[in-house]
Amino acid sequence: MLNKLETYAGATEIDIELAEMLIRENLITQANLDSAMKIRQEEGKRLAEVLRQHTMVKVEDIATFLSIILNVPFIDFQRHKVQPAATHLIPVDFARKHTLIPLDVVANCLLVVMADPEDVQTIDEIAIQAKMKVNVALGIPSEIDRAIDSNYRSSTEIEKNIQGYSTLATKKENKIVLSGVEDTPITHTLSLIISQAVRDRASDIHIEPQENRLRIRYRIDGFLHDVFSLPLSVHGPMLSRIKILADMNIAEQRRPQDGQMNFKLDDRDIDIRVATMATVQGERATLRILEKSLSLLSLVNIGLTPDSQTKVQMIARNPFGMILVGGPTGSGKTTTLYSLINSLDRNGRNIMTIEDPAEYRFVDISQNQVNEKADTTFASGLRSIMRHDPDVILVGEIRDHETAEVAIQSALTGHLVLSSIHANDTVGVIFRLLDLGIKSYLITSTMVGIMTQRMVRCPCPHCKSVYQPTSEELEAFNREISDRPTNFYGAGKGCNVCANTGYLGRTGLFEILVMTDEMRRLVRDSTSEVDIRAQALSDGMETMRRDGMLKAKEGVTTISEVLRNVPVTGK
Repeated sequence: MLNKLETYAGATEIDIELAEMLIRENLITQANLDSAMKIRQEEGKRLAEVLRQHTMVKVEDIATFLSIILNVPFIDFQRHKVQPAATHLIPVDFARKHTLIPLDVVANCLLVVMADPEDVQTIDEIAIQAKMKVNVALGIPSEIDRAIDSNYRSSTEIEKNIQGYSTLATKKENKIVLSGVEDTPITHTLSLIISQAVRDRASDIHIEPQENRLRIRYRIDGFLHDVFSLPLSVHGPMLSRIKILADMNIAEQRRPQDGQMNFKLDDRDIDIRVATMATVQGERATLRILEKSLSLLSLVNIGLTPDSQTKVQMIARNPFGMILVGGPTGSGKTTTLYSLINSLDRNGRNIMTIEDPAEYRFVDISQNQVNEKADTTFASGLRSIMRHDPDVILVGEIRDHETAEVAIQSALTGHLVLSSIHANDTVGVIFRLLDLGIKSYLITSTMVGIMTQRMVRCPCPHCKSVYQPTSEELEAFNREISDRPTNFYGAGKGCNVCANTGYLGRTGLFEILVMTDEMRRLVRDSTSEVDIRAQALSDGMETMRRDGMLKAKEGVTTISEVLRNVPVTGK
């Protein structure tokens, strides 16, 4: 084998050794190795880099063998915590450029995890910057990038920018912050705060003045986390900068304002909705992050079980009628509606929307926005859409009688109407429509299906651990499911991947009601909510509470998350 491998032109000794190991362990075929070696020669790259880029071998296997060949330790960031004392020694830009991260300082020696431990020149530069001896270890490139995002957290750069701003303020030159000039400490600080929020998967940034500081918080997976504490002197200039970017009135500080701005991070386009309002401590701002390049979720991966997917797809196949998605604010209703729209045929059907605002952009769908200045409301926008020969209509939200009435009429006249509404559970959606003044016979004539939902956090798969539920949690679990799993998994201990929160991402808990003939009769006869719910269960509806406990059994979420999010009425 060695003689054959040595015939590869320009291959280094490390390339040859790695190739031999992979062939010997049957981790790559000879044909794939020949292809990789050809790419390596044409592009002037190392074999390991080619194998990673073309996913010919698992990155973990490549790292393990390289660690043996280079005689350097392989670092798993799930087991090794990056120390702040180390990251302070190397700038984040340098770390990103060379795909490395300082891990720890031991006996005046800096341990650095590198994607390429053979890069002697970079190692020398690290030693000069850190002013100490450097030992190197090997890491997987993608994990190093995540560790950089999680551990640098922009704190050092923000501190430097704040110091720069303080110097300008002392010289009475801080008017530049309000001038719209890009190169200012406040501009850089705001950019770093937004960049870190995007990397941490935050949905919102809260900028809140307190008595003695400016508090910056991120909402990650539905929970708020304190991330930065800045001096109050930054507050006014930062709010002014935000208003300039969001095309808002910087002189107005008493009335609430709304605006929107765009942000670009690497190759990702981010839309940011901005809202400001006056508080006792001063004006605050909330920035909602909407990533335009984010792939739209499908019905397969928003959390629907196979049986629930079948029900939803059956409902969505109706040529006309109304489908409503219920739940409180932040429960993922818009995401579910977008997933439904994304599953429909856009070539043979005219799909139109009226939203407030249009959070994501679709191809081959006509999207419209509520615009109060132009007297465009959900109701008036829906009336306008009706004159454009639509097949499917998405109404962002049913908030009042007028919108509900127009939506019902649209469904009655042969259109498929999808919308969201605030209600605790599926039966509650029906009674919410009745509260809005919609006649029961109109509901039974148009409604084809109702979904209600909640979002729950998922334990980080990289650091989650087995835990013992409390007696109350076990009692709630047993009410829904008779057979327990061998182990229950709880929140993780916190690692680089989950930004030390213990959770990574969220999933949906769903309750799906299909309108049967018996259900229509009960609604038409104004039967009680208890009887209608009993009929829904008899028809095969699975409650959100049971859906959640099934997911807790599988380790997708935790019992405590289910109990925290699902109301007792939906048990």
